[in-house]
Amino acid sequence: MADLKYQPVVHDHQAFLARASRRKGFAKAYDALELEYQLAKQMLKARARAGLTQDVVAQRMGTTKSAISRLESAGKKHAPSIATIQRYAQAVGCDLQVKLVPQK
Repeated sequence: MADLKYQPVVHDHQAFLARASRRKGFAKAYDALELEYQLAKQMLKARARAGLTQDVVAQRMGTTKSAISRLESAGKKHAPSIATIQRYAQAVGCDLQVKLVPQK
């Protein structure tokens, strides 16, 4: 793997949610983005596991660091294509799996 000293930014997600949940309409908006948040979380975990920076992932994908930052964020107006997520997965040493789960 690359000789990188990756240091993730410390983020207390529970504290963030506690503060944000006090805002009117936050819970409804947050719940509506659940799938995007799950995907973003998986992407960040995969990149951290690989010990890669956004710069390195961008180089591997042939794009920019800012594009990777947007890709890893949830709640944005633009949803990435499956092909883009597949390229990201390969760049961080993962396989992409997609499945449809029957509703209860």
